[in-house]
Amino acid sequence: MAGHVPVVPMDRGNNTTCTINLHGATIVSWRVNNQEQLFVSKKSVFDGRKPIRGGIPFIFPQFGQWNYGTNGPPYNGFGRISRWQLDKGPERLPSGDIEAIFSLCDSDFTFSMWQHHFRISYRIILREKELHLNIGVYNPSKESPFDFNVLLHSYFKCPDVRRCQVTGLNGVTFLDRTRQGPEGPPGSPPPQPPAYQECREVVTLAEETDRVYINTPHEHIVTNVVSGRKMRIQKYNFPDTVIWNPWDQKAKAMADFGDDEHPNMICVNAGHVSTPVTLMPGQAFEASLILQVM
Repeated sequence: MAGHVPVVPMDRGNNTTCTINLHGATIVSWRVNNQEQLFVSKKSVFDGRKPIRGGIPFIFPQFGQWNYGTNGPPYNGFGRISRWQLDKGPERLPSGDIEAIFSLCDSDFTFSMWQHHFRISYRIILREKELHLNIGVYNPSKESPFDFNVLLHSYFKCPDVRRCQVTGLNGVTFLDRTRQGPEGPPGSPPPQPPAYQECREVVTLAEETDRVYINTPHEHIVTNVVSGRKMRIQKYNFPDTVIWNPWDQKAKAMADFGDDEHPNMICVNAGHVSTPVTLMPGQAFEASLILQVM
C-alpha cells in the first residue's frame, strides 16, 4: 500500500486542469484559468497510507466513526486510503471535455475491515468551468445486502472563511457534531449529535463547524471563494450537505493540518450520511455532483 502513488492528470487546455491521486481517488488539484480551486494542506502526508488532507477525498463506506460492531473501517472509511484503478482515459470527448473513469473493488485490504463484496465506479469529467463527479456503487453479491455512507469531501480554497456565505440551508435541520447528545443506557450506540434548525438565510462560519444538514436542496452557492468568486454546487441523490472547518484549536491538534491554515478553506460536502444507503444484491446506487466556478 505504501510508497509512491501515481497521479492522473487531466488537461482541457486554457490552463484548466485536474489531478487525481490514485490513493483514495483523491482529486488533489482543480485549476480553472490556472487558478487553484481546492485547498490541500501544506502538511498533508502523501505516503500512500494516510488520507490526503484536502482536495476531494472519497468517503466510503461510513462517515465518521464506525458504529456497527467492534471491528470496522477507520474513521471516514477506507475509500480515501485505498489504491484505486484507472479504468478509462483520460480522453477527450467530442465536446472538448476530458473524461476519466476510476474504480475500487473489494480486496483483502477492504475485507479485513468490512466483509462485503462491492464495486465503485467514479467518473470525472473536466469541463471549461465545471467539474462533474458521477459515482456508482454496485452490490455484486447474490444473497447479502449491505449498508453504507458515501460523501465527496470537497475542500474549497478561500481567502478568508469568515467572508464565505453558503446558500440553500435556511429552515433545514442539522446535526451539530461539535456537541454531544445525551448518553443512552449502557451498551447502546454512541449518542447522536444534537439536532437544530438553521434559521439564517445564508450560513457563515465564525468558529469550529462540523454540521450535517439533512435533506438539503440540490443546489448551494458558496461566495467569496478563490478571487472573491462564487462556487455553485449541484448535487443529485446526495441528500445531505456537510459543512466543516476545524478552526484554530482543532487545527493545532491535527498533525496533517497547518496551525494557521483554517481561514483558507471551507468544506461544503455532498453525501448520503445522515442515514445509510441499503443496497440489495444486484442493485446499484448512483449519485452525482457538479462544481461550477461562477
